[in-house]
Amino acid sequence: MKKFMAVLAMVAVVAFAAPALAATNPFMDVPQGHWSYDAVGLLASRGIVSGYPDGAFKGAQPATRYEMASIVARALVTVDAEKASKQDMELLKKLVMEFKDELDALGVKVDSLDKRVAVLEDRLGGWKVNGQFWFDARFASNDDNGNNSYSFGDTPEKNQFGFAYARLMVTKYIDENTYFFFRARFNDGYGDLDNWFMDRFFVNMKLPGDINFRLGRIYSDWEGDAGLYHSVMGDNEGGLWKDQKYDGFNFQKSFGMLDAELLIGRNFNILDSNYGSSTYGDNNDFMEYGLKLQANFSENFYLGVQGIFFDNDGDAMVTDNTLGRQVVTDDIQQYGAYLSYSFTPAIALRGYYYWQDLGDNPVYEDSPMAWSAMLDVKQDLLKFTSLWVQYIEQDNSFIGPRAANQYPAIFNPDLNGPVGQDGTNKTWLITAEQQWGDSKWSSFLQYLTTDWDSVDYDDTDQYTIGIGYQYTPQIKFWLAYNYIDYGDGAGTGANAYKGNESVVLFRTAIDF
Repeated sequence: MKKFMAVLAMVAVVAFAAPALAATNPFMDVPQGHWSYDAVGLLASRGIVSGYPDGAFKGAQPATRYEMASIVARALVTVDAEKASKQDMELLKKLVMEFKDELDALGVKVDSLDKRVAVLEDRLGGWKVNGQFWFDARFASNDDNGNNSYSFGDTPEKNQFGFAYARLMVTKYIDENTYFFFRARFNDGYGDLDNWFMDRFFVNMKLPGDINFRLGRIYSDWEGDAGLYHSVMGDNEGGLWKDQKYDGFNFQKSFGMLDAELLIGRNFNILDSNYGSSTYGDNNDFMEYGLKLQANFSENFYLGVQGIFFDNDGDAMVTDNTLGRQVVTDDIQQYGAYLSYSFTPAIALRGYYYWQDLGDNPVYEDSPMAWSAMLDVKQDLLKFTSLWVQYIEQDNSFIGPRAANQYPAIFNPDLNGPVGQDGTNKTWLITAEQQWGDSKWSSFLQYLTTDWDSVDYDDTDQYTIGIGYQYTPQIKFWLAYNYIDYGDGAGTGANAYKGNESVVLFRTAIDF
């Protein structure tokens, strides 16, 4: 009886162990007739996989699970996204799961392969098309001196329908390390979309030494990369030096904890037209050189420094006969630093400081500065709301794409602040956003106030409340109300902004 029980126990152990051994033995043959032969054969016929290392797929010859796993791993490294179809990708994913243990034994991480498959699916055919279709219905009060702060262009009508954004982004993957990209857009407007232009048009590639290289019409957003401004309803807020668009070259390289970025370019619209600058518009007389270094000390703390130098082609003052004044022609230098520290995953403190040397340019202050501090508190901490609090100071002589302008909020009137004047403008921006549990509903409140420090501009206050509904992952509806109070006036002349104004806005934001 004891012998019988011992034999029975041995049989049971072998019976239970055999499937496990078969599943994990990488040198066991894959049985003839197994679906993976047909799958690999189909992919080989389409040029997706190359079979054995000698380039031949021996479908009639039994293969070990190790050999099959090698074929799958090699296919995911060398597959041409232009040849692959969605069905091909599904087969590859199925093969990855079938030979997961063997891939692990080969040292190939299945998680990495899953990401690779996802990237390949995203690049099927070598082309990727994205877009933004944001359509607004705006109902304004027009109580502000007959102006409409919320119009498309300069039209005075109270009720206006049109596009906040109409953008089309196209990517063409040339090879594993190179792609071409352009963004075509139509600035906010209505009627026939007849003034399309391309503000980004470049090729991106990997160079030896793991250097990322980009050339063409390029866009750099150093503030956005560092999380130095915040957006609601898709509109950027609090950004000061974020719209760097230039024709030239951009290099990026990581050295462990240090990230470096170098740019060389021209044709950056650095100055506001109120300066009467020869740089206004896309074509100008400046070379631009920029360097940014960011040290990532930990997941919670990073610190960066940057410098930008605009070298003017000439060195003499020029009088613009149309404007009746001298225009900026001297060199411009800007230096800055920024940091971010996360006390917990739910609360972070960030800030930046900029200083400029404007040389002999005709401004009140030839060494203006700008700085900002911001507190970012997530809803995970406060439970009922998130909170973004930002304070900004900027000398009115500070030069840049957002120089002394109305800080962009949900509704951004065409108000150019006291550009080039004496004094320092000061802004508070406070935003509270609420995600309603696991539902598709959200809401926000916002307060924005600017002290222009100018006799021509009274303080400007804005109040906004809005509610959003995420209809699908790509479609969101917004309903918002904004009220602006310009006080006794903002600007000079008969058309200066005065008094107050409000708008009710319904926005449909579609991202695809």
